Amino acid sequence: MSDWNDKIIAEFRANGGQVGGHFAGQPLLLLHTVGAKSGLPRVNPVMYQQVDGGYAVFASKAGAPTSPDWYHNLLAQPRVQAEIGTETVELVARVAADDERERIWSAQKAAYPFFADYEQKTTRRIPVVVLEPVR
Repeated sequence: MSDWNDKIIAEFRANGGQVGGHFAGQPLLLLHTVGAKSGLPRVNPVMYQQVDGGYAVFASKAGAPTSPDWYHNLLAQPRVQAEIGTETVELVARVAADDERERIWSAQKAAYPFFADYEQKTTRRIPVVVLEPVR
């Protein structure tokens, strides 16, 4: 997975936030977290949705039974950075609760039906995380 992510990250940075392949034409950001256990910086490409006051990201891990490592990292350290296009922004992460989560998640599944497939593959409730600018 690391090699795959590294290629996407390099392509993202070389092309002003645009990539081809699986993510072609889809909103993608590079999420910078700090490893919850290691304390080391981590970068993960993730799809996002613009929401009022920020961005939503989805801890789907393609429907795996566990959440992705970046999700656990931002729970431990909610101050993160994201590369969006050619800009890097400082953000604070919070997990969306009930009604907000449902509204954002439903919109994501409607726009990108493979997220509904991810939901069907797992028994866990896929977390929706809202990233808001540091104030």
